[in-house]
Amino acid sequence: MGTTKAAVALGLDFGTSNTVAALADGAGNSRLVEFAGGETTGPVFRSALCFWEDEQARNGVAHEAGPWAIAEYLQSPLDSRFVQSFKTVAASPLFERALIFNRPFRFEDLGRLFLQRLVAHAGGRLDDRPARVVVGRPVEYAGARPDPALARQRYDLMLREFGTELFYVHEPLGAAFSYAARLTEPATILVADFGGGTTDFSLVRVGEVGASRRCVPLASSGVAIAGDRFDQRIVERLVLPLLGKGGRYRSMGKVLDIPDGYYAEFADWSRLALMRNRRTLDELARLQRDALEPGHIGRMIAMIEHEQGFPLYDTVGRLKRQLSAAEHAELRFSGDGVEIAAEVRRADFEEWIADDLRRIEATLDAVLARASTAVQDVDRVFLTGGSSLIPAVRAMFERRFDPDRIATGGELTSIAHGLALIGEQANPAEWAA
Repeated sequence: MGTTKAAVALGLDFGTSNTVAALADGAGNSRLVEFAGGETTGPVFRSALCFWEDEQARNGVAHEAGPWAIAEYLQSPLDSRFVQSFKTVAASPLFERALIFNRPFRFEDLGRLFLQRLVAHAGGRLDDRPARVVVGRPVEYAGARPDPALARQRYDLMLREFGTELFYVHEPLGAAFSYAARLTEPATILVADFGGGTTDFSLVRVGEVGASRRCVPLASSGVAIAGDRFDQRIVERLVLPLLGKGGRYRSMGKVLDIPDGYYAEFADWSRLALMRNRRTLDELARLQRDALEPGHIGRMIAMIEHEQGFPLYDTVGRLKRQLSAAEHAELRFSGDGVEIAAEVRRADFEEWIADDLRRIEATLDAVLARASTAVQDVDRVFLTGGSSLIPAVRAMFERRFDPDRIATGGELTSIAHGLALIGEQANPAEWAA
């Protein structure tokens, strides 16, 4: 508790997959907030929620967050609703509310409930929070036709009880502040942040140690492609064909292609859990009756009804991590009529994500062009975020930059550290987006 009371600023990296918080002491140091309890995962708190009906709870619906949400879901998957990656709808004008047990939840409602449980599991470290909170935000938001002003409005509502002096800073700039603490001399650094929903770049000039404003942003760029999109590519190749994607159905004497919309939702972790509603399931049941291969649609219905989203997500994520360490790995999934046992080569996975990597590389070109900076003028490259560990991602940078100039580390925590350090500056607004 003493450390919390002495803190002058809090850095919050609210991520698509994970959330991390750090506290700055005002003397150039930041400390990660560890989460306490049997389900703890140290400083990394999964960005997930689980809901279940409970007469004793407010509005008749109880909830948990983080690893505790996963535990609640695994205990009773058929009687709960598991929601993850909800950050991806923050800027989407198409998203208004999610119906969970027939109760409407807006994005800011989900966010407030999530933060309340994050505080509750912090062992008192976040009970007496500093007024100043620096929140990471992507350079470019995920989702269809993203609206940054809408995202800002929703974030403000989500965080209104969390801090009274809010600043929003590009996430890779937070990582740059964290990395700058390692440097002892001036340098131009490129930070690449590979999150769950977006990949963001910041080019930053780092001055002398002790300079009044040591980190000066030069340019930023971003694209709504990252770890979740790579997961989707695996699902598209190995799972969706078994659920009817590419199939056909009869309608009014014609044979038509099954609409892709259902499969786009199924492959998007932020939307998959919300497919478990009466309207969608009734539509799929009608489609099953008319499908040329009704068994495939039946599998899809069973997976949605029996809450197989999290087990599938977990299996796909594990495969992706294995392919970062080995040339091949096996995907094994079994759930409600869907049996998958596939040997996947790293080369296959890299082919599936090749177009995504090209778009990420074009975004890298954009940040250099905006700063009028040549590759040879970049002194250091810092890669952060879970997908920075994918060999094809690393190779993208090694083709351009001397490998000795490329650094990694703190893949899940560096942004929160840096955001907290920005918060202890005299005027954090200088770095705000």
